[in-house]
Amino acid sequence: MQCQIVSETHTGKDWRQNQEQCLKGKPATRHAIMIIILIFCTMSSPFAARTSVEAVEEGMLLAPKFDAHGLIPVVTTDAATGELLMHAYMNETALLKTLETGEAHYYSRSRQQLWRKGATSGLVQTVQQLLVDDDQDCLWMKVKVAGTGASCHVGYRSCFYRQISPGEGDSATNAPFVLTFTETAKTFDPVAVYGDAPNPTQL
Repeated sequence: MQCQIVSETHTGKDWRQNQEQCLKGKPATRHAIMIIILIFCTMSSPFAARTSVEAVEEGMLLAPKFDAHGLIPVVTTDAATGELLMHAYMNETALLKTLETGEAHYYSRSRQQLWRKGATSGLVQTVQQLLVDDDQDCLWMKVKVAGTGASCHVGYRSCFYRQISPGEGDSATNAPFVLTFTETAKTFDPVAVYGDAPNPTQL
């Protein structure tokens, strides 16, 4: 049985207001509504079915769109500073683990396995806020990082530790574009932390 909410045709605004009005009722009413939603939900997945554009864009149920490989992209930032830390992917299991534990889990495409951030390094990411975009095919996770606060396996705080300078290249010369480091020092020694574990960067 798939998760569906049957409703008359509404504009996006009406769709959202209709649900909000229901959920703002008395505690007993809200409890009954949640039971009804759970009854209609499939037992094979806790995520809502993507039955309409209105439901996806204006609804109050999570209906993530995983790609052909079963993955959804995630951008992760520091909850306190707003600094961009990393970009990765989750599969359904990783997203569920993240929601269940409150700690960031990803899916490693290079290792083809579930990946709990900080399992080896101790740099665990505790989720402070998890947002989904308008069409629910991308996630934005705000985290608090343990230890040194680093999130990059190379040893830097952010995976985005180099910048490209627009307007300074010359494509006519076919010369490679030069990268400039924005972080000058590593926060930890990756060899000491990861040892001889395979490097996730692939050529």
